[in-house]
Amino acid sequence: MTHFLDINKTSKDDLRGILDMALAMKTARAGQPRGAPDQDRPLDGRMVALIFEKPSTRTRVSFDVGVRQMGGQSMVLSGADMQLGHGETIADTARVLSRYVDLIMMRTFEEETLLEMAEYASVPVVNGLTNRTHPCQIMADVLTYEEHRGPIAGRKVVWSGDGNNVCASMVQAAGQFGFDLTFTGPSQLDPEAEFLGEARKSGVNITVERDPMKAVEGADLVVTDTWVSMHDSQSARERRHNQLRPYQVNDELMSAAKPDALFMHCLPAHRDEEVTSEVMDGPRSVIFDEAENRLHAQKAILRYCLGV
Repeated sequence: MTHFLDINKTSKDDLRGILDMALAMKTARAGQPRGAPDQDRPLDGRMVALIFEKPSTRTRVSFDVGVRQMGGQSMVLSGADMQLGHGETIADTARVLSRYVDLIMMRTFEEETLLEMAEYASVPVVNGLTNRTHPCQIMADVLTYEEHRGPIAGRKVVWSGDGNNVCASMVQAAGQFGFDLTFTGPSQLDPEAEFLGEARKSGVNITVERDPMKAVEGADLVVTDTWVSMHDSQSARERRHNQLRPYQVNDELMSAAKPDALFMHCLPAHRDEEVTSEVMDGPRSVIFDEAENRLHAQKAILRYCLGV
């Protein structure tokens, strides 16, 4: 069974193949109406279940549109809509859904939920996000960087802020795609040591630097994410703002990076908190290309999992 659960669980060759396919599909669609189907319709006759236990804009729309563009059909489900939200085990849900659909994409809270779904499903399972990782986002990020600046291997990427689930997948990608990564943020919010150690074993430079200005020296790409989650309490929000304020991405910080350094953010962003509007709307920002590329990268991931 070909799942897409994490970047470090997919081979380097397969990851590169996914990106090559994504770029080819994007190029083939250039100039076509957005609603037009892909010419080869590789998902014709396929049904994809999209399960959302967490709210979503980009993940929901990009997966739904991607399935339809490739000729398939999608079924969007929430945890509250399903018996999954009323006591049925993940294993039983996986077994039942596998009788109805050809692939399951899941956006959930705990990683264990995703892994149990993949263990018991007899169809491919794709990680649309967990509290621990977000591999589809980082595939889009790598695709975006390479569209603008060429191969990411050997480049320096700096993550500023919270070492969250998106950061974790970026660390995994450093090891798989061969770029160096520097994390700058408060020690309480460091990425998991397991992820850092695994990436270092691949031979790339993985650095933790508390001084953000020093961290971004020579950076080819600067990335950040929101400081707070929709589920955080008011006190948690205030604490995180105090911790992370020195790591805001602003014009001063970007001036310490390379002159042609790019800026990325997975969105949604809280403007003038983790990043200023000047940077978001400035010439170095590729955030909307990045958002679009979720569609193309995920279409390629679906094709990879289904072998079509």
